[in-house]
Amino acid sequence: VTGGSSGIGKCIAIECYKQGAFITVIARDENKLLQTKKEIEKYSVNDKQVVLCISVDVSKDYEQVENVLKQAQEKLGPVDMLVNCAGTSVTGKFEDIEVNSFERLMAVNYLGSVYPSRAVIATMKERRMGRIVFVSSQAGQLGLFGYTAYSPTKFALRGLAEALQMEVKPYNVYVTVAYPPDTDTPGFAEESKTKPLETKLISETSSVCQAEQVARVIVKDAIQGNFNSSVGSDGYMLSILTSGMSPVTSITEGLQQVVCMGIFRIIGLFYLGSFDSIVRRCMMQREKSESADKTE
Repeated sequence: VTGGSSGIGKCIAIECYKQGAFITVIARDENKLLQTKKEIEKYSVNDKQVVLCISVDVSKDYEQVENVLKQAQEKLGPVDMLVNCAGTSVTGKFEDIEVNSFERLMAVNYLGSVYPSRAVIATMKERRMGRIVFVSSQAGQLGLFGYTAYSPTKFALRGLAEALQMEVKPYNVYVTVAYPPDTDTPGFAEESKTKPLETKLISETSSVCQAEQVARVIVKDAIQGNFNSSVGSDGYMLSILTSGMSPVTSITEGLQQVVCMGIFRIIGLFYLGSFDSIVRRCMMQREKSESADKTE
């Protein structure tokens, strides 16, 4: 599990450990990793289970990532499931976001998933088994105000997942893209400090989920080999609306998409209208405030 020292990543590691898995947690902060290791080990189901912690930045040097994963496989055996959960976020108006933030987010959120996946894929194909999970976001299904740096990196994961799934499906390797909603994590709390008002008001139209709940859904979908993983009714609707040419796990899933697409599009248009209304109101209030300041 990359990005496994906190938030959704940590909860996924715990959920897998509860099911008897051997876990390798990868993150940058060594202190957090040690704390996470102790926390995960509380949930052991047998004496043989191991938690291995590795400190590395998965977005910077592919060779380093490859070597680290080789070491992990030498100690714990081949990777059955890779969960790409390393990620970060920057919010703000497009023109206010520092240009280097766009590069940094693409490196962490996209390349930080490419590198670990590239390092394990050959072994998975040879063994004719494996699961790769990309943790995207609902902001990877729908572009929203304030997410011009973040959303494209999460959209990119879907493109990677779709292309990769077509390559590896004949080898019995399955890819899952998870689209969690706003989730109560340290990263979400940090992001909320700098969110523009428009983004906050749009976010408030749906509830905040707990990381443990999101982790359970993601692990279940990954084990079952589902391509899409979504949480709650809003997540289900978004997955139907954005299904496009994405793979389906069953004929039933495909039929649900066909039947529900039209009505969900109508509901989605109402959502988009309300979001546009929020943005317009905020702009008008800002302009009114600025003109009042000038008059004074």
